Amino acid sequence: MILKDALLMGTKLLKSADIDTPALEAGVLLCRVLNVDRSYLYSHDDYNMTEEEYKKFALFLEERIKGKPLQYITGHQEFMSLDFIVTPDVLIPRQDTETLVEAVLTHVKSTGLENARILDIGTGSGCIAVSLAHFLKDSRVLALDISEKALEIAETNAKRCGVRDRMFFLKGDALEGLAGIIAQSPFAKDFERKGEGFFDIIVSNPPYIPSEEIKTLHKQVKDYEPRTALDGGIDGLDFYRAITCEAAKLLSTDSLLAFEVGYNQAENVSEFMKGSFSAIKVVKDLAGIDRVVMGCRKQLKD
Repeated sequence: MILKDALLMGTKLLKSADIDTPALEAGVLLCRVLNVDRSYLYSHDDYNMTEEEYKKFALFLEERIKGKPLQYITGHQEFMSLDFIVTPDVLIPRQDTETLVEAVLTHVKSTGLENARILDIGTGSGCIAVSLAHFLKDSRVLALDISEKALEIAETNAKRCGVRDRMFFLKGDALEGLAGIIAQSPFAKDFERKGEGFFDIIVSNPPYIPSEEIKTLHKQVKDYEPRTALDGGIDGLDFYRAITCEAAKLLSTDSLLAFEVGYNQAENVSEFMKGSFSAIKVVKDLAGIDRVVMGCRKQLKD
């Protein structure tokens, strides 16, 4: 099939399946099949696809029509202008989460923090941890996740983005004694400063969907993305409670705790933080929705 005809056919099929941007996605899939950039589709629109290429394109279209996310088909997602490998073992990085990364970068710049020691809880693809390591050249970042497969993907992304030498990867459950997990890990010595806690920044985009609401999510989310990265317990707030408590044991005075939060969760998360954190503020995303809650560790008690 001629390339321009394949693009037209793919667009029509995706449109009939109610895909929001059928022409764009058909083009992305074709680029993936041919291993070319988008300009090639128009500069070589008379290219005659091989039978193997056409079959692969048809398979990709079938998967997408069934609801499989585009990012899991191509295996890639851009985040903070970096290219991340993604698989069904990790949550797909979203633009909303860039608000969290940018809020942390703003904090570092405004405070003049140097040699930041950072913990990313529930790292998934590593999009937050790797981005922070990329933009904060003197930082050290510990990425924690309960999934070994997720940690493997995060480490792959760290290597691809050139920050592996300043990153550490640890398996652990954020709901089960996080401070103890960190203190007993082989990486404790790399982060601890005597009398100053382990970290200058703890950041997390934890699971925050209430358990019963998961079944109401869009098909490509509930049927394809890992439930462990979505399910935040009965009210969606389990991880915020646990992490806030444990973070207070891991941060030095005036150090930062920053969360991504779900819709209408900012007030509750702010309340959880008030006991041990001050200067709590909420940051909105580009859609004007409360997306980040952050605060600084209060003076440690003797």
